[in-house]
Amino acid sequence: MLPIVPNLFSAEPLVFVDLETTGGSLGVHRITEIGVVEVGPSGVTQWSSLVNPQQPIPFFIQQLTGINDSMVREAPTFDALAQDLLTRLHGRLFVAHNARFDHGFLRSEFKRAGMKFQPDVLCTVQLSRAIYPAERRHGLDALIERHALVPFARHRALADADLLWQFWQHLHSTHSADILRGHIEQVTRRFRLAGDIDEDTIERIPAGCGVYVFYGENDVPLYVGRSVRLRQRVRAHLSGVKRSAKELRLAELVRRVEWTATGGEIGAMLEEGRSIARFGPAHNRSSKLRRDDPRGAPWMYPGAIAIEEVNAETGQRVWHVVDGWQFFGTATSLDEAARLRSSSVSANFELATYRILSERLSRGLKIVPLGAAVPFNREVA
Repeated sequence: MLPIVPNLFSAEPLVFVDLETTGGSLGVHRITEIGVVEVGPSGVTQWSSLVNPQQPIPFFIQQLTGINDSMVREAPTFDALAQDLLTRLHGRLFVAHNARFDHGFLRSEFKRAGMKFQPDVLCTVQLSRAIYPAERRHGLDALIERHALVPFARHRALADADLLWQFWQHLHSTHSADILRGHIEQVTRRFRLAGDIDEDTIERIPAGCGVYVFYGENDVPLYVGRSVRLRQRVRAHLSGVKRSAKELRLAELVRRVEWTATGGEIGAMLEEGRSIARFGPAHNRSSKLRRDDPRGAPWMYPGAIAIEEVNAETGQRVWHVVDGWQFFGTATSLDEAARLRSSSVSANFELATYRILSERLSRGLKIVPLGAAVPFNREVA
């Protein structure tokens, strides 16, 4: 164990981590070496191990790292190391250079071993960019040169993890704690997720347009939101990144999330309005009638319409079904759209739908008529 040092810039213990692997493709390549520098109230410790990747190491990787097949043949597999390593990393801020790579590989390996690994993550590439925005290069070799770091090897896991610890100490000696704390909080990716929501849940959420509903205790709807980047928006709600006090209070109440992919922004707006009207969630502002009560506004078509929208991610067309200022849902074909409308007897006026479409219908939306008019109920839904 090295001498005890102060816990620099952080109220939480830290681990500086580096991996060597058989290649850069997550899910295809495997880990060959793990290096960890642990920093906490009791001091600094170092740990490393070669790992048997159970696959050949490509020649160019052997040349880069110096790790060859014979060196890892008798090394433990990741499964054999997993429990001890998880205990070593648990509850600590995970610090790595190009952290998406190291965190992604470890998370994949732990998942393969049947274990969940969801630390808060700090990327020192992003931290260097935040603190030194005028610099163009932020790779590890650039940090060594710029900040006079001292490598005892390169492209070996423990040696590179130690360079990150040196970089951390250098920042402490050259910048005020308040400035650094702000930068660290800005770039740290936190996963303090709520209730039954974990990172695996977040990864199942579509990346594109859609609507999400947060539920609290006893499955009470709390909040409905929409986004053109659905997965990113839900993660931001729950991960502590640049949130207001109001958003923090909401996040503490969340226990479950549901989502609906809409295939486009218009669909997300319509689905959000319908869901807010349906659930009446306490954390959404209620939509109120203005003086010019629009409930008597005439429907501009002889019957139901389908609004065509193209999913920007997949190129797939979808159709949003509307009749009498009521949104009935989204279909993947016009036949499905017609069935969606015919399954309901009458249309009910929805204030949110009226406000969205009264502004948008004149902007060149692609409209497909679905059929003759049906009875129309003008009560506000």
